[in-house]
Amino acid sequence: MPDPLTADERDLVAVATALLEARAGGDLHTVAAAVRAADGRVATGLNLHHFSGGPCAEVVALANAAADGLDELDRIVAVGDAGRGVLAPCGRCRQVLLDLHPRIHVVVPVEDGLAAVPVADLLPWAYRPRDGA
Repeated sequence: MPDPLTADERDLVAVATALLEARAGGDLHTVAAAVRAADGRVATGLNLHHFSGGPCAEVVALANAAADGLDELDRIVAVGDAGRGVLAPCGRCRQVLLDLHPRIHVVVPVEDGLAAVPVADLLPWAYRPRDGA
């Protein structure tokens, strides 16, 4: 069983929840994400619901972190609207996280609460592109 969340991880959940609560109310933004760098800085993102698929909140948070110059991302969480709470990332987000930030921990719902687990644990047989492919 993973360790319980740290205070910093609970704060990250609160940041994503507050963003979603501030922006929820329609079908455009249904998930918010918050990502933390090793130095403690935080970036956020919202999904952009669109019939073509639109980007997930986690990917938007990663892009915003890059735009803000955040490096060495160590934690990420996504929160869903309508009382869904913390959500595990979709398969595409798991792959993106593993490829771009292989040491990041993801806050996910577990049987008796929440836990921060290494992204590799969420994608044990991940696709690994060949170099130069």
